[in-house]
Amino acid sequence: MDNHDTGPPRPRRPEPSWPTVIATTVRLWLERHAPARSWLVRARRVLAIAAVAILAAAITDAVVHRGPPAALPQRPASDMRAAPALLGATAVRDQAAAWIAGQVAADAIVACDPAMCAALEAKGVPAGRLLLLGTSAADPLGSDVVVATAAVRSQFGARLASVYAPLVIASFGSGTGRIDVRAVAPDGAAAYEAAVAADWRARITAGRQLAGNRRISISPGARAALEAGSVDPRLLVTLAALAAEQPVRIVAFGDPSPGASPAVPFRGAEITLAGRPAGAGTRLRSLLSFLDAQRPPYLPSQAGIGGSVLSVEFAAPSPLGLLSGP
Repeated sequence: MDNHDTGPPRPRRPEPSWPTVIATTVRLWLERHAPARSWLVRARRVLAIAAVAILAAAITDAVVHRGPPAALPQRPASDMRAAPALLGATAVRDQAAAWIAGQVAADAIVACDPAMCAALEAKGVPAGRLLLLGTSAADPLGSDVVVATAAVRSQFGARLASVYAPLVIASFGSGTGRIDVRAVAPDGAAAYEAAVAADWRARITAGRQLAGNRRISISPGARAALEAGSVDPRLLVTLAALAAEQPVRIVAFGDPSPGASPAVPFRGAEITLAGRPAGAGTRLRSLLSFLDAQRPPYLPSQAGIGGSVLSVEFAAPSPLGLLSGP
């Protein structure tokens, strides 16, 4: 009986290519003819050089027919311009938030858009002092200051200055990214502007009276500010009270309120003792204790001694009507 293999057929080896067959035949012939061994070495070198040439030709053909490699995708120019603009807007928002946290009265209500409110919270302003525009409030009434970002200006348009908040007490940035900090007019812009004008006239009168006080000596720049009505009413009253305690010299007026309207008075002053009294350090500390013992609205937001200078500063915004009496 014939024996047949019942298993699966063995896979057939693929036939070698003609170049492989020729190369093998040449190699075997050369190996059998010893004198021709040197030709074997030469043949291998020739084959290697030929292989390199063929590879180079193939690469060249691929570049010529397929063209240069595709360029990497580029970010649109608008996106590249938007990144610095976004960083700039964030920096301006942070500047405004830091100023409000450090300069605006600790009990003042601040109206702001969501992004600005978040920045203020990040700077330490409690959420309870923030009036979120567009969600919890339809307008800034009920607040003391409103932070006029581009979003807020777009929301209220011309009414922001003509109805709700006519006075800019600080400003940051420029163009569409500008952020203004505005004092809110609770009784409308017309009544507020009338009160600002009346307060300015009262500051002129009080400033000139203070400039004539014999217990106060004044630098030329400080005298000009007093006579122009450019000094906060709380500061005028405080300086008169300090002079009653100890003869003083007013070195300068000022406060860090960038971009403020000319109608906004200076809220800070630098003071020294008049002459060179004995125990000057003790006397300055006595004046500082006097300032720290005051009650609102005459309690300074900041007061301290640096060398021989006593610095005092009141919070924004400046109140109206303190000098007009009951």
